[in-house]
Amino acid sequence: MNFSEKVLALTKKIPKGKVTTYSEIAKALNTKAYRAVGSALRNNKTPILIPCHRVINSDGNIGSYKGIKDSNEKVRLLKGEGVEVRDNRLDLKKYLFRF
Repeated sequence: MNFSEKVLALTKKIPKGKVTTYSEIAKALNTKAYRAVGSALRNNKTPILIPCHRVINSDGNIGSYKGIKDSNEKVRLLKGEGVEVRDNRLDLKKYLFRF
């Protein structure tokens, strides 16, 4: 399994209503390649089956979705799962999932 496949496999494990960060995925893969995690997610061919919308920045900012910054679609998907998003940010203490 290559790096991108490992990233996508981990992303698939994030439960509905929870989020994780690029750095949490990198830590779970024993690397500091946070940007590579983002690249793998940006190239996700099945974004609903592999819920890359559940991956956010470590400061609580929702970040981009499918390579688009300020994506209303990512906010819509997160809110649809019960995640409270305000000003494109959310409370990591409440929603963070760790592997």
